[in-house]
Amino acid sequence: MFPIRDHNPSERTPYVTHALIVLNVAMFLITMPWAGGQVELWHRLALYPVAVAHGDWLWGLATHMFLHAGILHLAGNMLFLWVFGDNLEDQMGRLGFLVFYLACGLAAAAGQFATDPMSDIPMVGASGAIAGVMGGYLLMFPRARVDVIAIIFVIIRRFTMPAWVLLLAWFGIQLLSSAIVVDDGVAYVAHAAGFLAGVVLAVPVFLRRGGPGFWSRTHGRPPHAPTYAPSRVPRVRR
Repeated sequence: MFPIRDHNPSERTPYVTHALIVLNVAMFLITMPWAGGQVELWHRLALYPVAVAHGDWLWGLATHMFLHAGILHLAGNMLFLWVFGDNLEDQMGRLGFLVFYLACGLAAAAGQFATDPMSDIPMVGASGAIAGVMGGYLLMFPRARVDVIAIIFVIIRRFTMPAWVLLLAWFGIQLLSSAIVVDDGVAYVAHAAGFLAGVVLAVPVFLRRGGPGFWSRTHGRPPHAPTYAPSRVPRVRR
C-alpha cells in the first residue's frame, strides 16, 4: 500500500520538507554510478556500525539519512515524506521540524547500531527519519484521512483510510520483520526505532496544543478543513 495524499492540507508552505526532498534527490544523483556520480562519496557517507563502534566515521550517523541505494528506495521514502512531512512542519515550525527530523534519524541509527554494533554492512536511507515523521503524525492526526493505492498482483485500487490504520499497520510490519529477523537488506529495527522516537519527540508539541484536549476538539482529525477544494474538472458518467 502506498499513500498518495492525506486530506490534511498544510496552512503554510512546507519549505523544510521541500528542501529535504530536493537534498535527497540531489545526493542520489551525485552518488549514483549510472548518473556519473561519485560512488566513493556514497561509501564514505554511509553508516558503518563497526566503524562507529571504534570511534571512526561518526559522520555516518547523520549523512546516511541523505543517501539511497536505488531509485525505488528514494521514490518510496520521498513519497512518504511528501505526504506526512508538511503537516508536522506546520505544527512544529521550520526549525523545530528540521531538528525533529534529524533527531528521529539519529534515533533510528542508534536502534540499528544497538542490534549489531559490529556489522560492516553500510546503512543508508532516510527511512528512519521519515518513520519518525510518521510516528509524530500518528500522535497529532490519528484520524486524518489518507488516500492509499493498493497493488495486489495486477489489481490496482485506490481507497481512503484513517491515518492510524495505515501507520500502525506499517509499524506492525516493521516489528514483525524485526522479530523474525527477515534478511532482505531492510533495516526494520531502524524503522521501528525512528517511529517510536517520532511519537515521543512529538509529545511536547502535542501537549502545547492541549494534549488530550486537542484530540477532544479535533477528534483526532486535522484542526482545519480536512478536504481539498472540489475539482473544477466536470464529472463524466460512463
